[in-house]
Amino acid sequence: QLVESGGGLVQAGGSLRLSCAASGRSINNYAMAWFRQTPGARRAFVGYIERTDPTTYYAESVKGRFSISRDNAENTLYLQMNNLKPEDTAVYYCAARGGVALTTEGNYNFWGQGTQVTVSS
Repeated sequence: QLVESGGGLVQAGGSLRLSCAASGRSINNYAMAWFRQTPGARRAFVGYIERTDPTTYYAESVKGRFSISRDNAENTLYLQMNNLKPEDTAVYYCAARGGVALTTEGNYNFWGQGTQVTVSS
């Protein structure tokens, strides 16, 4: 089970840190990713972190502002979001898959329930 937390309302230019706590499985066995979804749209890739090393990769829209990390001892994934913009408003989901990290939603087997992030202008 994956459970996201840390969402909320923030002004443009502000920061938030999302957490994704895992239970029942160890995140160090999985590549982990963040996606986000706005109403009427499919989930969009935000970034991922590889299973075996701390290699990360980000969507162009968040590169340089967002950072993914993992704490295997705490069995938790993080998404640090800085310099937030109104267009970052979405429900954010964490996801896990075995094997290498990928950018497509359909390749992830396990999902959290999502946490809402709202950025006001």
